[in-house]
Amino acid sequence: MNWYGLYTLFGKEVWRFMKVGTQTILAPVVTVLLYLLVFASVLEEHIEIYEGISYTTFLIPGLMMMSIIQNAFANSSSSLFQSKMTGSITFMLLPPLSSWEFYLAFIAAAVLRGLLVGLGVWIATLWFVVLPIYSFSALLVFSVLGSALLGTLGLIASLWADKWDHISAFQNFIILPLTFLSGVFYRIDTLPDFWQKTSYYNPFFYMIDGFRYGFLGVSEIDMSISLVIVSVFLVTVSASCLWLLHIGYKIRY
Repeated sequence: MNWYGLYTLFGKEVWRFMKVGTQTILAPVVTVLLYLLVFASVLEEHIEIYEGISYTTFLIPGLMMMSIIQNAFANSSSSLFQSKMTGSITFMLLPPLSSWEFYLAFIAAAVLRGLLVGLGVWIATLWFVVLPIYSFSALLVFSVLGSALLGTLGLIASLWADKWDHISAFQNFIILPLTFLSGVFYRIDTLPDFWQKTSYYNPFFYMIDGFRYGFLGVSEIDMSISLVIVSVFLVTVSASCLWLLHIGYKIRY
């Protein structure tokens, strides 16, 4: 393992998104606050998802996890694709870095950005409600697994894409629908039967549900099942990503 090279590439990725922190950290927090202001103010008095738990309390963990995974995707996809377009990826391919080390550096940076955004959302929403923490380990595990999964999908999207429109299409037609249909704003069992069954095939649902359990101690699916499904999906997607990196798909000509 080339630890020095891995750390250098990781540091470069962290420096890249921290240099524009207003855009990469602050802007997502403001977006979540806008969601919260609209949904919480309109639905707070009309909906009770779980007995004794307000709608705002239910909503915040979902919005937090949504921000974590979306920004993890954005970090890895934009960084690698930008490097492809500018040609600077050559300088990352020349050093003796294996596909595994290349992958770990990008995913670690994506996870860090996702966690920083999640932390920022949590701090900002303290003004609305102070969330209880039922299981810190569940919060940590699902936030790391979720951001790693979306970071990996971001790498795959950037490897596949030939122009910025392809990245936008991947995000708008795959990531966003899966996110919004994952139970961020509602419980799955309140949906019509067809959409309820369809939601169980959405891996994002298990990430949201597991993360929300970490705060509230309630979930729609048994925690062990959610953990297994998210882990299996992460391993499968990571294996595909590592294979693409190994063969140099669209980055080695």
